[in-house]
Amino acid sequence: MTASIAEFTKEPKIAYFSMEIGVRSDMPTYSGGLGVLAGDTIKSAADLNLPLVAVTILTKKGYFKQELDIYGRQTELPDEWDPNNFMTQLKEKVSVFIEDREVYISAWLYVVESMRGTKVPIIFLDTDLPENAPEDRGITHYLYGGDQAYRLKQEIVLGIGGTRMLDELGFEIKKYHMNEGHSALLTLELLKKYKRDIEEVWDERLVWDEEKVRSLCVFTTHTPVAAGHDKFPYDLVQKIMCNIIPINVIQELAGREHLNMTMLALNLSNYINGVAKKHGEVSKGMFPGYEIHAITNGVHSFTWTCDSMKRLYDKYLPGWANEPEIFVRVGRIPDDELWEAHMEAKRHLIDYVNRETQTGMNYDTLTIGFARRATAYKRADLLFTDIDRLAYIGEGRLQIIYAGKAHPRDESGKQLIQRIFEIKEKLKDKIKIAFLKNYNMELALKLVSGVDVWLNTPLRPLEASGTSGMKATHNGVPNFSVLDGWWIEGWIEGFTGWAIGPLPDVPADPARDADDLYYKLETVIIPTFYNDKHTWIRIMQNAIGKNAYYFNSHRMMRRYVTEAYIR
Repeated sequence: MTASIAEFTKEPKIAYFSMEIGVRSDMPTYSGGLGVLAGDTIKSAADLNLPLVAVTILTKKGYFKQELDIYGRQTELPDEWDPNNFMTQLKEKVSVFIEDREVYISAWLYVVESMRGTKVPIIFLDTDLPENAPEDRGITHYLYGGDQAYRLKQEIVLGIGGTRMLDELGFEIKKYHMNEGHSALLTLELLKKYKRDIEEVWDERLVWDEEKVRSLCVFTTHTPVAAGHDKFPYDLVQKIMCNIIPINVIQELAGREHLNMTMLALNLSNYINGVAKKHGEVSKGMFPGYEIHAITNGVHSFTWTCDSMKRLYDKYLPGWANEPEIFVRVGRIPDDELWEAHMEAKRHLIDYVNRETQTGMNYDTLTIGFARRATAYKRADLLFTDIDRLAYIGEGRLQIIYAGKAHPRDESGKQLIQRIFEIKEKLKDKIKIAFLKNYNMELALKLVSGVDVWLNTPLRPLEASGTSGMKATHNGVPNFSVLDGWWIEGWIEGFTGWAIGPLPDVPADPARDADDLYYKLETVIIPTFYNDKHTWIRIMQNAIGKNAYYFNSHRMMRRYVTEAYIR
């Protein structure tokens, strides 16, 4: 037993499974919000000294490195990195059967250490071993890569292999927390582990101790879009998965037509939650008959606060990093010091944008930021619904910074990026627009702290949570957003930021959204920024004191402990 692992196996743990975990920019083991949330979860667990171990896939070739040509056409390159620079490979191995081959899995140990000295281990699973066939060595190479077969193989490694690895390493697990459905096959491994010894039985399902497995499992769903839930045809499952338990039992738990990972997790979890109050309601509508709770996401305060704001908080709000509730005392910070800390971050961002894109942006112009995965429902181009109106409103008074990757198979997402490039060229003499490539954690921090307003325009109700807006609030940047996800809970009009479009209980109306966006930009946001700095700084303070103080992962993790883990 490796000594470094031994220190983590002395007490029972919560096992936190996630297909992607983002803990640092130079380890590309994440694609976006889901992985970064997982990283923030683990960092807060370390800060709060919670007994947690995380399990994920070691994606040695990353998600992808984004290249954009002058027309905004995206190409994807491997984002290779060396895990030896960050973590330790353990000697323990386990195996799973895939397509009737025994596939060996090794583990790498990465330790997240809090400033307080407390630690949480992350177990990265790796099939790139000499004893494996060439096609099996690549199973853990690419995050969300390949076809359905590749994805299913990855989810076998994560769910079944990960559970076996925890046993092999000597962990005693009291709860298994599935962060989205990718790891739901762990429930089948637990069914196999806790199989009842019954010689004669009239119903085969009685052999499988579903209640025992259910008592061990927690499931968090993040996806309000039906297409986002992994489903695998049973002929593929039978070919690849090699009957860990009989297929007819799986069909009872995961759906008759195909193996639905979300249904499997729903049917074998004792606690199920969405990631915002609204998302909990949407999930109940998608999956009627299940008791679905809501724990609104949060972000790790220390990670998502820029250096200039950290210094300010250390001076006036000591202890903020481990007790974000202290943000409620933001009124202690003098206006001029808050503004200067923001301007330091803004200068840092604008200098970076100008170096990377030669856009010629300046420090004093109102700067809007929009950065998220480039996909149709996020509507990155809502701002361009009427470019003549936008030009009239924003000429000389507005500059816009975009960033985001489109999934390699998301053609509409790729076209969205190209449209932004087209508009950028059309408006270049009136409004400066930049698109930054390779959106990652490091760039995200520059953006959420350096822009003046954070824009979010999803088509309601398709935004589960939207953690980037929470990151902005930690840096005193107000949100201008459609009322969906977390913003329904954080929004006080003209106080913490501004809403776009109708109230959440009114049907979505894209034309109304665009009109409201332009109206508030022209009549409220631009005039306040340029003509009423006192009010603008009050809104910045409120973003910190009303939003950052609540929408942080410390509060989120305390709720998981009391509502999900100790049930």
